[in-house]
Amino acid sequence: MLKNGENAVQWYKMINPIEHTKTKEEANKYKVEPYVISADIYGAQNLVGQGGWTWYTGSSSWYYIAGIEYILGLRINNNILSIKPCIPKNWDKYSIQYKYGESIYNIKVNNISKVSTGVRRVLIDGVEVENKILLDGSGKIFNIDVEM
Repeated sequence: MLKNGENAVQWYKMINPIEHTKTKEEANKYKVEPYVISADIYGAQNLVGQGGWTWYTGSSSWYYIAGIEYILGLRINNNILSIKPCIPKNWDKYSIQYKYGESIYNIKVNNISKVSTGVRRVLIDGVEVENKILLDGSGKIFNIDVEM
């Protein structure tokens, strides 16, 4: 919960490990992995800014889920793949390579409309399909284009 005078950006910067490791000096002070959320960021004089209890939190798995599922939008449910991005409007495009069984899914997302969410259409090898792709692990290569 945010307290008096705090805003979401300040809170985000406090818990986001990348914000503590932007320079070599900051990384040396933080002293823990920049890809895991610390359970503690110390405030005692000789430890100010140092992170602690990183792997104890299990945060790396939650970061992975947040990044892959809730930002890039790669969702798998009952062997059905769908793409539901939630990205900054200024992202032009990104790509994901996903392996399922012996198959490779090359996914390219193009943000033509400069939006944060909303898929306009999905194509597999140039053919428009529904945004519910049944996964096939037989060793094929699938090229998926997603337009926002």
